[in-house]
Amino acid sequence: MTKKELESIIQEGESYKVEFKESVDKTFVEEVCAFANASGGRLFIGVSDSGEFVGTDTSNSARSRIQDTIRQIQSDIHCDMEIFENIIILSVPEGEDKPYGCSKGFYLRVGPNSQKLNRNEIIKFIQAEGRVKFDELLKVDLKIDEVISKKTYQKYLKAAGISDVLPVEEALVNLGCSVKRDSDIFLNNAGILFFAERPMVYVPQASVTCAIYKGVQKVIVLDRKDLTGDLVAVIDEAILYLKMHLKLRYEIYEIRRKEILEIPETAIREAVVNAVCHRDYFEKGANVMVEIFDDRVEISNPGGLPSGLNKENFGTRSVSRNPIISSMLHRIDYIEKMGTGINRMKEACLDAGIAEPEFSFSGFFTVVFQRIDENKTVLNEPVNEPVNEPVNRIEKIIVQNKFVSINSIAEQINMSRSTVKRLINVMKEKGVLKRIGSDKTGYWEVINENEPKA
Repeated sequence: MTKKELESIIQEGESYKVEFKESVDKTFVEEVCAFANASGGRLFIGVSDSGEFVGTDTSNSARSRIQDTIRQIQSDIHCDMEIFENIIILSVPEGEDKPYGCSKGFYLRVGPNSQKLNRNEIIKFIQAEGRVKFDELLKVDLKIDEVISKKTYQKYLKAAGISDVLPVEEALVNLGCSVKRDSDIFLNNAGILFFAERPMVYVPQASVTCAIYKGVQKVIVLDRKDLTGDLVAVIDEAILYLKMHLKLRYEIYEIRRKEILEIPETAIREAVVNAVCHRDYFEKGANVMVEIFDDRVEISNPGGLPSGLNKENFGTRSVSRNPIISSMLHRIDYIEKMGTGINRMKEACLDAGIAEPEFSFSGFFTVVFQRIDENKTVLNEPVNEPVNEPVNRIEKIIVQNKFVSINSIAEQINMSRSTVKRLINVMKEKGVLKRIGSDKTGYWEVINENEPKA
């Protein structure tokens, strides 16, 4: 570090990652703990709170005392030490084995200050760091036979390809959805969410809210639906809600019509499953939200990125906040547990010719899909529309102008050139259309049913 760099840091003052200390006093170990429990930081020993260079003892014995003090912290943490003139700069990394504590308790860096955590804050911190898994917590006050839906249980076994040979209690233990203690078997939260008759009675925050808004702001709600079934049902219903309310366009392959959703089903499926699987279920004040605006679709879940996942490895690593839920969805092929979901969303959108989804993860994890411009999309064509309607439109265009090009036809009926070309080939094969002359200088001829076909 140069003198200029040090002066610049001192001038900026204390911050979330910078702390000044005149000496290694009684609060020193608290500051180290606080940095380790947060995002790391640096202590400048020999600098007063006001930013004055007062200097400190930089001898070997002084540095050894600092290291001895740091060793009081549990778990162990390694800090780098740098000497600049008569200043000691201690770099504390973000800890990999949080929470860190000392004899005085647990501390966390909050803004430019280090705060001692009380009991409830410690519990919340441990939960946020993934040391306690929500889906593993037991419901010791519930009896399995009084809670479980046999229909939902059987449906899951069938989807997972599991034979129904074991008693329900034993099968749930094998699935990781219950735990055996002595002669008793207790459901955990995962078991409740997947198999309970009314899971949201016990875990109300697990519901998914779907909504449609008028315009692009959350002002006028056109429709709202709260999904409260088991997790698999909730996922399926949320996807169905999107499919029912997003626009469709059609492409004709030979004489069959293919429905194409404006946002690929693969992408919205990945987003919904991800939101339900990886949400923070300890957060009781928020639900997974599936929201449709005129210009976009937002799918969000409380919790942000799980501990162990950051911006750098986002989309390449698989870190599960709820490992049992993740495993249960993996058994029925809803997820792959390989960190590939984000890339599948991106690729599906690119293949469909729309913008890649946008991701944000500050408190909430949110996926935003941009919707297709209404002017470029056929809006909700009736399901019972005759398949040959596009063929009739092509025929009318050709009758009006027998020299019309395929590109012009595609533009007039708002279809891709390749689709129009396939339709024309079908018409030629069925003998209702004939090309006279070359592709460049020739023209089309529509053959009436009453005329003999050449």
